[in-house]
Amino acid sequence: MDSLIGVGVYTPAEAGRLLHIRPAKIARWLRGHNIKDQKYASLWSPEVNLGDERVFLGFRDLMEVRVADAFIRAGVSAMRVRAAIHLARDIIGQDRPLSTNRFRTDGREIFVTVIETGEDGEERERLLNLFRRQYEFKGIIEPILKTVDFGDDGNPLLWWPGGRRLNVVVDPSRSFGQPIDAASSVPTAILAAAARQEGIIGAARAYLVLEASVRRSIEFETSMGHGIAA
Repeated sequence: MDSLIGVGVYTPAEAGRLLHIRPAKIARWLRGHNIKDQKYASLWSPEVNLGDERVFLGFRDLMEVRVADAFIRAGVSAMRVRAAIHLARDIIGQDRPLSTNRFRTDGREIFVTVIETGEDGEERERLLNLFRRQYEFKGIIEPILKTVDFGDDGNPLLWWPGGRRLNVVVDPSRSFGQPIDAASSVPTAILAAAARQEGIIGAARAYLVLEASVRRSIEFETSMGHGIAA
């Protein structure tokens, strides 16, 4: 279990609840599947392996599923997403490139940002079309990146699943990556459950948090119960 500290651990059901994606779809992407006589490989191997056949996700997997779903919803095929992952691993030197802040899409093609140093010594960011291997200069922006805090290396550090306004954060270094109230670090599920038993004021007193933290936790937990993507 020590190796899981700072990684985050999620079942497909937990990931589906956070991402509003059907758990079966997540498991299929990470395990691979067969349709008739055709075998489809997994999009990538999960970073959490507990030595059995069950599928578990880490925080990086959670971010990768989020981006893969956005690509597929935009019209990019799962096969093309899988190919993009393999290409990008070599280009940007990341084992889990889809979880970084380097990808963009216009619904047809997949692009990765590349930093190049010009003859004048200045660094410039360009968009590389992964399949055509041509540079593009369109302003393609993925809104989902706005709710993720990235490190200087482009890797994800924190995710604000309800938007930054709600102040609920998923941090793989705290509570095994379960959603927590950012102000107090108490899991939102615990605060919401306490509010059901003790009321908002009682829950705030019991866990020494602000009433606003309890209200935000209730709002977030309620939102997680609505709408799983088909």
